[in-house]
This record gives sequence, structure tokens and C-alpha cells, in this order.
Amino acid sequence: MSGLRRPLGVGAVVAIVLASLNLRPAVVSISPVLGEIRADLGLSATAAGVLTTLPVLCFGLLAPLAPVLARRWGLERALFVSLVALCVGFALRLVPETWGLFAGTVVAGCAIGLGNVLLPALIKRDFADRIGLMTGLYSMALSGGAALAAGLTIPVATAAGLDWRGALATWGVLAVLGVLVWVPRALRPDPAGATAFGAGAGAGVARSTVWRSPLAWAVTVVMGMQSLSFYAVNAWLPEIMVALGRTPEAGGWLLALCNLAGILGSFVTPVLAGRMRRQRGIGIALVVLVGTGLLGLALAPGAAALWVVLVGLGQGGGISLALTLMALRARDAAHTSELSGMAQSAGYLLAATGPLGLGLAHDATGAWTLPLLLLVAAAAVQGVAVWFAGRDAHVH
Repeated sequence: MSGLRRPLGVGAVVAIVLASLNLRPAVVSISPVLGEIRADLGLSATAAGVLTTLPVLCFGLLAPLAPVLARRWGLERALFVSLVALCVGFALRLVPETWGLFAGTVVAGCAIGLGNVLLPALIKRDFADRIGLMTGLYSMALSGGAALAAGLTIPVATAAGLDWRGALATWGVLAVLGVLVWVPRALRPDPAGATAFGAGAGAGVARSTVWRSPLAWAVTVVMGMQSLSFYAVNAWLPEIMVALGRTPEAGGWLLALCNLAGILGSFVTPVLAGRMRRQRGIGIALVVLVGTGLLGLALAPGAAALWVVLVGLGQGGGISLALTLMALRARDAAHTSELSGMAQSAGYLLAATGPLGLGLAHDATGAWTLPLLLLVAAAAVQGVAVWFAGRDAHVH
């Protein structure tokens, strides 16, 4: 049977969107209250960079485990387990000692690292004939979850009289809702879980060759550089705005605006990219948007609202393009799953240097100009990589 593997319905789409919404709040919600966390725990910018780097590092380390769990338990059950683990991570953040914050962040990062790989695989399995549309919805949900966490963490905490620990744990409600929605799906048999990750004859061929492919490495660098930019901006933008005289709440709203713009970029990009034989032009355009916005923040921060919209459009489109390239540059399901695993594992490990690197650069200079210029340089590297990854070719 080609195309769809099982009947589709609103329930399947809602479940995927809800799970996708849960993949960013645990990370992004730290940023609006990072100043309060640093003041309470006495963290330097470098230590705060470690905190914001931990989940991204977990994304890279856990990505190779996701196919193993999917083959053993099935995609639905593996996703259910990841959502339960995410709830545990939120709960650990309520522990009053410093270790609770870091442990909860690691557990949440591991849970999200699994979801990052499992959800695209589920989409490819069940929505094979609508991959562009569903990738767009998935990416929109990622940006939407980030926007909600950026904009509402402080207002909700203020309205409820919560400290920063309570503010971070609030997003556990969304994770609990995700668990409840996925319970019936986790109880269903999943005969296609293994094949979604290329189990069988083709998998060994893909695994043995994809890591030696220059094209696969180009896709990986695109994924890594756009993720580096996204997580660095989401970790530090409110702090940057506070340093420029804005309130923490205003900084959170600017970050929310950035991610709201990302929703538009993330939906439009895969629809356009999927219709093109070559994605070089759209990839370079997205890099220019991000680079222009970052330069604007560094050199003319008075127009911050304009600059964050440009950054958000480019970053939202960037993650969608990276995910789309993983599907377009592979010849078959086996190569797609291996390319996705490689790009997300190595890519997120590369991205983990972003938040920490910005913290180190800020501690070294006492200002935010150099950190922002470093992100512009990262965007330039992404542009070079997307030039190679966007050509009409396949990983062999």
C-alpha cells in the first residue's frame, strides 16, 4: 500500500501538533526568567550558558537512541514515554536545590531529544503523501510552543504569584495534556514502528554510507547552524534586551514576537521548498533574513522589534528547510531515517556550542555586540552549507 499507511483523522493531526507544541517550552521558558535565576543562584553568564546548553546537548546525544526505542516499542509508545519523561523533568525543576534545576533540564532535554526524531518519523510514515503540509504544521507547532513559552512565562507566573521555579514548572501542564492524549495511541499495536526507521535490508546499507557522504554532512551543517542560531537567540535575547534598558517582560515579548514570526516562516518554507528541484535560493534568502536581523540587533537595537521579526522568519524557515532537506536528499526510507538521525545527532551537538559560546563571549567582553556578530558568522556558515545541500542530488 503506497501513500498513507493507516486511516487519517483529526485526532491524529491534533495528537502530533500537541506533542510538537511540547518540544520547545522546557527550553525557551528558561530565557525570560534567566536573570532571576542568575540572581537567585549566583550564576555567571557562562554558567547560565551551560544551563541553556544542556538540553541542546541532550538532543544530540539522545537522537541515536530514538530509532532503537521505536523499533523495540513502536513509535507511539516511544513518543508516550518521551512525554512522560518530559513531565518528570518539569517536576524536578520544583526541587528547591540548584541540582533540581539542572537535573530537570537534563531529563526534559533527553525527552525532547527523543521527540525531535520520533515525530518526523511518524509524520513520514502516516502522512507520506502530505509531507510538505505536515512538516509545515510540525514546524509551526515548534515555533508556536516557543512563542507561548517566551511570551507567557512571566505574565502567568506574575498572575499566579509564582517564583521562577513555579514559572518553569507551569509548562508541565501542557506536557500532562500531551500524555493524556497519547495514552490511547500508546496502547495500540504499531507494526510499522520498525520500518519507519528503515529496519530491514536497506538499513545496513544506509547506515554504512550516510556518514561518508559530503551531501549528508552539508545537510547536517545546515541543521546544526540553524539550531545553533535558534537556541542561542532563545537563550539570550531577553537578557540582551534587559542590558539595553528593557524590562524582563518586554524582553520575553520580543522573544515571543521572534517565534511568532517563525510560525509564518516555518509553514511557508517547506511548501515552497518541496516544489523546487533546488533549494539553494530559498535557503540563502533565509540566511540573509537571519543575518540582517542579527546585525540590526548589534548595530541598531532601537528597532529591535523589526530585527527580531526578520530573525524569526529566517529561523522558522530554517528548521523547516532542514527537515525538508532530510526527506528530499534521501532516495528511500532507509536513507531518510539514517540521514535524519545523523543530521539531528551531529547537528544538535554542534548547536549546543551556541548558548554556551554566547555566554563565554559576553563574560569575556562584558557586552553583547561580539556574541551577536558571532551568530552572524554562524549564519554565513549555514549559507555555505545550504548552497551545497540545496542542489538537486541524493545521498548515496
